[in-house]
Amino acid sequence: MHPPAQIALLPLLLVLLLGGCQAPNHYLIHPRQPPSGVVSWNKTMKQGDLLIHVEGARPLGDGPFAAVLVHPEAGWPATAMRGILWDLARQGYLAVAADYRRLIDGEYRRNLFVWRSEDDVTAALDYLSALPQTDKQRIATLGYSQGGVYALVIAAHAPQTVKAVVAYYPVTDFKQWLKPGRHSNPLKEMVYDVIRWHFKRESGAESEEAFEVMLQKASPLYYAESLHAPVLLIHGENDTTASVEESQRLAARLRSLQREVRLLVIPGGRHVFNFKNPDLANRAWKETLNWLARHLAGKEDR
Repeated sequence: MHPPAQIALLPLLLVLLLGGCQAPNHYLIHPRQPPSGVVSWNKTMKQGDLLIHVEGARPLGDGPFAAVLVHPEAGWPATAMRGILWDLARQGYLAVAADYRRLIDGEYRRNLFVWRSEDDVTAALDYLSALPQTDKQRIATLGYSQGGVYALVIAAHAPQTVKAVVAYYPVTDFKQWLKPGRHSNPLKEMVYDVIRWHFKRESGAESEEAFEVMLQKASPLYYAESLHAPVLLIHGENDTTASVEESQRLAARLRSLQREVRLLVIPGGRHVFNFKNPDLANRAWKETLNWLARHLAGKEDR
């Protein structure tokens, strides 16, 4: 298949992989407007070759507040997380969502491998930590799909800062996820062949060996030894995009390292179930808030 044909087929194949075309509703169970008593803001900033846009929300007052860094699914901007930020803020958290563009050929572009250095990985976390209203001893990461990958990788790079992680349906081993010949279904194998081609194109890797290294660096499983924060993994039982095995594999590895980890498998849940099914979404959100409250509790909350 020639590259132009691969590009044209990619959206269709991704729909087939996702098992449907229902668009996610990021406000499904979250407020569509800022609740009373919540302050919102946004900012765009440059760091090296990154252009970072952040959206923020917090309760009124000077804090310091326990804080949560949020990342959306691939392809979605930080603005898509506003309802989640407002929801967290009304629970008493300072919450910031981030998205990134990378300077490529003279312009800032979205890229699947937008992080290329240690400073890139922790850039949004550094911004959050530096806010005067942030309690620097009580910070968590939260993310969805690719954002869940980010939540885990950031925590591994900043083990002294991140005190809890919630990752929804992440891919934890991109080398395995994109391994050629892994699927017996010819259509599914074709889908992943195109996705693998797209990932390699986005990476800019000049060889297969370099591409494999980049896939490993993007995979939370290979950072398990550096993950010290308690981790909550939330995964749909029927996820055909990132199989529940992705979270099971990481959970098993963390348990073998005596880390605190919980895997919540949602019966009947597919990819991005929490932005499509309100009953499943409410169950997962309740567990998310319980995990954050448990691990970010201040002295006054105990």
